[in-house]
Amino acid sequence: MIRKLQGLFILFAALALACGGASAAELINGAGASFPYPLYSKWAYAYARETGARINYQSIGSGGGIKQIKAGTVDFGASDAPLGAKDLDESGLLQFPMAIGGVVPVINIPGLAGGECRLTGPVLADIFLGRIKRWDDERITALNPGLKLPARKITVVHRSDGSGTTWIFTNYLKKVSPAWAKEVGFGKAVSWPAGIGGKGNEGVANFVRRVKYSIGYVEYAYAVQNKLHPVSLKNRTGKFVAPSMEAFTAAATGADWKGTPGFAVVLTDQPGAKAWPIAGATFILVHREPQKCGKAARVLKFFDWAYRKGGGMARSLDYVPVSEAVYGVVEDAWARELRCGGKPLWKD
Repeated sequence: MIRKLQGLFILFAALALACGGASAAELINGAGASFPYPLYSKWAYAYARETGARINYQSIGSGGGIKQIKAGTVDFGASDAPLGAKDLDESGLLQFPMAIGGVVPVINIPGLAGGECRLTGPVLADIFLGRIKRWDDERITALNPGLKLPARKITVVHRSDGSGTTWIFTNYLKKVSPAWAKEVGFGKAVSWPAGIGGKGNEGVANFVRRVKYSIGYVEYAYAVQNKLHPVSLKNRTGKFVAPSMEAFTAAATGADWKGTPGFAVVLTDQPGAKAWPIAGATFILVHREPQKCGKAARVLKFFDWAYRKGGGMARSLDYVPVSEAVYGVVEDAWARELRCGGKPLWKD
């Protein structure tokens, strides 16, 4: 499925370039996070069929997306790691959320199904720190009485590129593990103490699928599409939960989008008995004063369409769409903060 969607994006770009002239001018270019790539692919396909406008989105990681939008080489950037208000102001950017999803630890242990293996945040951190090296370690077996865990070495798989998925994952580990906070910290890229690296959610998913007794972390849609087995995690209230739409929604309940500068809400380790502890929003970045007024307006039209018509498609891929109240606040910010040639780019 992921490869099919990648092919669709390439096809849209090739058709637009081949047609030349007005058709090429309609091409909107974006780049960034692989976390929302399946969703943006589906939206782009549906939007092209409905309007004829084409979206070329490159899944290069949040770090790359931030660099490209700051450099002005794309019409929008995408990141799962929200920029702070100071960075947004210095870069002349506006940031807004498009959807909410979950980052899930996934394992490849022959004979175990998804959700059977239970972990806590501190144990997960010690696995990625390289301190827990085998699946039959007593700290893992104590959490899984009656589950037959193999006496096998754990292969850790992490991202090799700058990644918002990594930002969300390590932000969670920093909150639940003092050792992780002291030795590694969090960010789009960190110095990994153990394991092998894969590029993009796609690369991590491929490694975990191929390497027996491995563990990695991916956005939930990649786990589903690649038939990977997620673990159950103990959340802040002490309940073991499996990743699901309900669990991601529970994590987002009560988020203060309006009161948070730059909409930079962080959804890791949220309270709530049903909340998945490694949830996060995915964000779009645009210039507050873009050079190309017509193209900038078309970017906003696409995301307005996604807000209003893309919710069902988001849910079908296990993302939580932002609510009407949230996108109302976002579009108010568009009208208030985005200008081109001295005129508003968006009107309420």
